[in-house]
Amino acid sequence: MSDKAKEQHNNILLAVVGFSAVVLIVALIGFLALDRDPEIIQGEMEVEEYRVSSKVPGRILELRVKEGDFVKAGETLAIIEAPEVQAKMSQAKSAVDAASAIEQMAQNGARKEQIQAAFQLWEQAKAGLEIAEKSYNRMKVLYKEEVISAQKFDEAEAMYKSAQAQVKAAKSQYDMAVNGARQEERRAASATVGQARGAVQEVEGYVRETVQVAQMDGEVTDVYPKVGELVGTGTPIMSIAVMDDQWATFNIREDQLKDIKVGNEISVRIPALDKETKMKVTSIKDKGSFAVWKATKASGQYDQKTFEVKARPTVKIDDIRPGMSVILKK
Repeated sequence: MSDKAKEQHNNILLAVVGFSAVVLIVALIGFLALDRDPEIIQGEMEVEEYRVSSKVPGRILELRVKEGDFVKAGETLAIIEAPEVQAKMSQAKSAVDAASAIEQMAQNGARKEQIQAAFQLWEQAKAGLEIAEKSYNRMKVLYKEEVISAQKFDEAEAMYKSAQAQVKAAKSQYDMAVNGARQEERRAASATVGQARGAVQEVEGYVRETVQVAQMDGEVTDVYPKVGELVGTGTPIMSIAVMDDQWATFNIREDQLKDIKVGNEISVRIPALDKETKMKVTSIKDKGSFAVWKATKASGQYDQKTFEVKARPTVKIDDIRPGMSVILKK
């Protein structure tokens, strides 16, 4: 190839390289100058739920609501048949009746017949004392005159003292019959009645559990058993979503959290409703080591954690449903 041809070839090559460099530089400037597409973070609407369950085991007798129904607080949801609870109620009421009878007896004291019998024993003891006293006085005179022996006098004196003791004992029995039970016995009887009534109140609480009512307004999302099925203690019967208590949950890498702080408002879009709205960030929580974005290079990068961000609507959103997607643009 001649020198002129070589020079012409080099000029063409330089022109191509220069043109390529210019195009590359222009493209780079354009890339840096133009705005990048916003980064999209997708979240999901969630709702507060509570489960309806009973403290007593039994059989589902009636279900008064179905999935999708809206219920008000206090509305009857289900009725449970629990014959064992009714049996316990009968036992508890019988215990109250028995304890009340014992208390009444302690308060009223002994019957008239018992009082009369105690009085007659007292009178009998007094008559015996009178005879023993006369005998003792005669024996005393005869002993002083040395007509009887000391043994005979001692026997008469012992009989007299025994008769005195019998009178005191009969008088105590009569006073007890008149006064009735001791104060301690009366208190014990009253406490037994209170204990029995407490058992009735406990069983009444179980009876109320056989009729399940809504604790808050909400929508029935799931009904688990069928009519006629047995449910155990604490077994969920249905779930109710509190539709007025909804929030959006986002899983966001830590490098995207720069402008997201608790208390800040964020702009989101709900595709299902074709609506944009504002939400307020209420919590930011570490998702843990299982949700870490691993670095792809050995140097120059670091592992990034994922955080769970919750945000609640600042205004009520009509027709919003749990499970709907929520788009956050950054």
